[in-house]
Amino acid sequence: MSVKKTLGKSFVLILIILILVAAGLLWFNFLGIIRLNSVFAPVYKLIGKEPQTSVTVTQSKPLAVNIDEDRLKKIQESLDIQTEELEKRESDITAKENLLAQTAAELDEREKNQEEREKTFNLTQKKYEDINVNIEQIANNLNGMRPEAAVNILLAMNDQLVIDVLRKVEELAAQNNTASMGSYWLSLMPSERAAEIQRKMVSKPETLE
Repeated sequence: MSVKKTLGKSFVLILIILILVAAGLLWFNFLGIIRLNSVFAPVYKLIGKEPQTSVTVTQSKPLAVNIDEDRLKKIQESLDIQTEELEKRESDITAKENLLAQTAAELDEREKNQEEREKTFNLTQKKYEDINVNIEQIANNLNGMRPEAAVNILLAMNDQLVIDVLRKVEELAAQNNTASMGSYWLSLMPSERAAEIQRKMVSKPETLE
């Protein structure tokens, strides 16, 4: 009789434990902690409940989002640095272009000035050549005149032109190995004018101006 009682108590105890375990599993499954929906589905239907189907919230998605944000941030920083470098290069190129343009303008200005100087020099040289040709022509004409006529023409000239003509006469005489008429012409001039011309010929260098 005692054995039956012991077995009965043991059976009741085991049954209570099984009920508690089943109830715990049922509750954990309802909360979504464990997944036994297929096992407890008839029970949920019987009591009119739906088990928790949402997955326990984890940090996987937030971490993924944070990683993507960090990547985007680094990419943006890299793009900003590249943009700054490009802007700096563009600024340097612009400065070099401005310097080259300024240098080119200066060279153009120097070239224009050089051309102007050459033009002025050529004009001056031509003027000198023309004057020299004219003086030589006057000297030749005077050499072919009577001394008195030649002196009258010389007296109508200014002192500088008289000096230039007399020097040309002397030059032509030296080239032709003939006597110069310059001294004789001066002797026929009024003494004061002749003295002034001789003084200028001594004090002034040979020039046409």
